[in-house]
Amino acid sequence: MGQPSHARTPDQWWRSAVIHQVYVRSFADGDGDGTGDLAGVRARLPYLAELGVDALWFTPWYLSPLKDGGYDVADYRAIDPAFGTLAEAEKLIAEARELGIRTIVDVVPNHVSDQHVWFRQALAGGPERALFHFRPGRGARGELPPNGWRSQFGGPAWTRVADGDWYLHLFAPEQPDLNWAHPAVRREHEDILRFWFERGVAGVRIDSAALLVKDPRLPDFTEGRDPHPYVDRDELHDIYRAWRAIADEYGGVFVGEVWLPDAERFARYLRPDELHTAFNFSFMTCPWEATRLRTSIDETLAEHAPVGAPATWVLCNHDVTRTVTRYGRDDTAFDFATKAFGTPTDLALGTRRARAAALLSLALPGSVYLYQGEELGLPEAEIPVERIQDPMHFRSGGADPGRDGCRVPLPWAAEEPYAGFGSRAEPWLPQPAGWSSYAVDRQARDPGSMLTLYREAIRIRPVFGDGPLTWLPTPDGVLAFTRAEGVLCVVNLADTPADLPAHTELLLGSAPLDADGRLPKDTAVWLRA
Repeated sequence: MGQPSHARTPDQWWRSAVIHQVYVRSFADGDGDGTGDLAGVRARLPYLAELGVDALWFTPWYLSPLKDGGYDVADYRAIDPAFGTLAEAEKLIAEARELGIRTIVDVVPNHVSDQHVWFRQALAGGPERALFHFRPGRGARGELPPNGWRSQFGGPAWTRVADGDWYLHLFAPEQPDLNWAHPAVRREHEDILRFWFERGVAGVRIDSAALLVKDPRLPDFTEGRDPHPYVDRDELHDIYRAWRAIADEYGGVFVGEVWLPDAERFARYLRPDELHTAFNFSFMTCPWEATRLRTSIDETLAEHAPVGAPATWVLCNHDVTRTVTRYGRDDTAFDFATKAFGTPTDLALGTRRARAAALLSLALPGSVYLYQGEELGLPEAEIPVERIQDPMHFRSGGADPGRDGCRVPLPWAAEEPYAGFGSRAEPWLPQPAGWSSYAVDRQARDPGSMLTLYREAIRIRPVFGDGPLTWLPTPDGVLAFTRAEGVLCVVNLADTPADLPAHTELLLGSAPLDADGRLPKDTAVWLRA
């Protein structure tokens, strides 16, 4: 089971890139105020170059009230003052490029901030109201929402304003949904794309890419209704074709956040005149089980093959429980609905599995997204309730711990204040006890650290080439495949050690072999046959 070989040319760097996700607020604090910023990222560019990544994906750095971590954008053409200035962003893009690292920015087309000039004018009764979904309510006095849609963050997807109308927000009330049937909305986003491509970005990540278009009747949602009133509507594809034409002018690329269970519908977004790539959530949410992982890999490659698009592989991001924590639990899958406070975790087990998963994901055909701190083996932090900022927590009535636990500021230097994240002020989210033990300076000197493993794996990764994946026969619980002729990846998820296939060299292992030269449980190796 494989996918067609696509020789990588310089303008197709994205087909097999390792892309590092930067959550600016928690990456590095350059001015010491407790919030990560562009100055902090610029100072750490040598670290990212040494890690060996091809590109950086920045979660939104635009002007924002930060009600949802920057995914509530007030102005796409300004950098939030907490992070820096537009001039600094331009310097960062240029300095990274000098080190061979491209930049991908995040665009959030489904909604804007309630502080965006359009929405403020809409509330004042201006014609901008047509750029959103305002409707009268139901009930005798309009006291009921226009329909029963629910917010992704919990609660109703409608908020009533002073004049009695209601507006739609599939996320937080501070994130009003845009009306993509209005030509001004389309024009504005096309201009935003040009604005950032002209500043040297190499690509754009599209948030909630399948949610933009709504059924104009805004009907109540009925399970099984086809088509869905606001997910994966056919009209989306015209939008992305127009975007692709702009990207092609600048040599830019797109990665879409597309959560869809239907493989055929998913692949439509990756047709040659639409998006270049889309995130693969099946693999990210898959439990640590050999059969399930192999099925996820096969299905991912199969759904990408008809359109010739490369797969993307990711273990974690800024919305998901960190890998070492998730893999140390009884339930090693990820589902927003099952997140809960106080879930027991065996961090030693989770770390061992995360090391093996790193080698598995980096050996697969396609591109890999690496969330900041994964290369340090950071665990999910339990944030004290009084310090939680994520709206998912509050909208759930306090049941959901939210996503702040994977967003804790990074530890850079074990002996410095706040583990080297910043010099003066306490970080915006508290670092848990023992955080400094994960610090970059400590791991860089340790040949057995997670950081050393990632650096070495990214350095060696090109040996796998651009070829398809071919599975090898293995006992139950063991995954083994080859890509380039003579280079193998073997992962043991069984309960007992596994014999290795014949080989001439062990290129890299996530843990040592046992005394008999066999592959221990929860261990991966790269071999030259």
